[in-house]
Amino acid sequence: MTSQVRGVQLARLLGQWHALPGRRRSPDYAALAGAVRGLLADGRLPLGVRLPAERDLAEALRISRTTVTAAYRELRDSGHLASRRGAGSWTMLPGTHRVAPNGLWTPIDDREMLDLGVAALAAPPELLPAARAAAEDLPRHLGGAGYHPIGIIELREAVAQAYTARGLPTSPDQIMVTNGTQHALDLVLRLGLAPGGSVLVESPSYPNALAALAARRARITTHGLAADPSGWDADLLLGSLRQVRPRLAYLIPDFQNPTGHLMPAALRERLVATAHAVGTDLVIDESFVDLPLDGTELPPPTASFDRHCRVVSIGGMSKPYWGGLRIGWIRASAPQVQRLAAARVGVDMASPVLDQLVAVHLLAAAPAIVAARRAQLAMQRDALLGALAERLPEWRVTVPRGGVTLWAELDGPISSALARAAEEVGVRLAPGPRFGLDGTLERFLRLPFTLPAGDLVEAVGRIAAVRYDLDRAGVPRWREPSVIA
Repeated sequence: MTSQVRGVQLARLLGQWHALPGRRRSPDYAALAGAVRGLLADGRLPLGVRLPAERDLAEALRISRTTVTAAYRELRDSGHLASRRGAGSWTMLPGTHRVAPNGLWTPIDDREMLDLGVAALAAPPELLPAARAAAEDLPRHLGGAGYHPIGIIELREAVAQAYTARGLPTSPDQIMVTNGTQHALDLVLRLGLAPGGSVLVESPSYPNALAALAARRARITTHGLAADPSGWDADLLLGSLRQVRPRLAYLIPDFQNPTGHLMPAALRERLVATAHAVGTDLVIDESFVDLPLDGTELPPPTASFDRHCRVVSIGGMSKPYWGGLRIGWIRASAPQVQRLAAARVGVDMASPVLDQLVAVHLLAAAPAIVAARRAQLAMQRDALLGALAERLPEWRVTVPRGGVTLWAELDGPISSALARAAEEVGVRLAPGPRFGLDGTLERFLRLPFTLPAGDLVEAVGRIAAVRYDLDRAGVPRWREPSVIA
């Protein structure tokens, strides 16, 4: 039986849906259609649900039925609504669009957009030679079935050697290869977190990790990070662990996403000791650990303080190498790896052998590749900082010591409105509320410095222009940000 949303329910979800005032004010029907698309994009309005009748929604919103009729027609034209006379209208996905990082629908072939929603670099020049070398290695693997639930031995050895070089002795039996870091997190949650289990996370945090926790119906407690370089408040973080005693804690100590903070060694040691004392397992996301900038010295890996198998580390190739190479990994005890492999069989069996071979060759060339990435990112970061200082001097930005993002504190609670306005001038942003759970963070914006320097300067110029337009248009009534799930 198809579920249905009533007019008053949809009106409550829509909140303050009217278009922002300004030079490019859209008609009410277009604003209403856009608001419904936004609800679909962030999952607050499910797919396949029947929308209220036009008259019902018009009465709930206190607008004309003509406006609702036009909005429904636009949703049908964009592929977000299917209607049948006498039966109603159902929400759906368009076949030629995708969800952008800011939650807005965008055409797949939209190549003119300056995308500051994705914090990832283009592929390095070494990728093609690595792919050719991997293809030459492939024949010696073709005699078997090709299923390696914990990964091919060559890649597990390479990842284990990288951990050992960081001061954390690791054997290949402690490594499981996954289809990216997000897949690694999903597998860890499947094994270690029962539905409804309690989890501690930082705020702000990585949106896709929050989505994975929501899929497990986790009960989430947050530890708020400071906007200044101090990041974690040790007493509050450890106090939260002792009071809540969560089953898991998901943390990003190495150039935290989105703030760029780096957790000091002393806190890492206390964190592991406290987690053991209260029975909490730590899931440590090391996605950015290869990207210190300005000669920043990295603290020891969090797992180096672990004596009781309380720390599971996850990482991957997406940030230092290329997001299109879906290779990640889990570092845990050998028995935990075997249990993860057993859980994986019901999900996807194994990672592609050819992709793993490409990763082996890239890791063999890691010193040169990563050094070039760090130099590139430092230059692009400085270009972004310079453009912000010139065009938006009221914004406060702490210079990150590594990673790929700036966490900017804006001059007002305008993040979501700014993202909507920037989309109109060809800049895609991920507003602050997408990195939290409670609808706050409207004063913050994540700005990755992964695009070429010229594009970053151009993007800041466009953002500054629409920021000025928001002021000229007056102060709108801000719609309460939604929880991203």
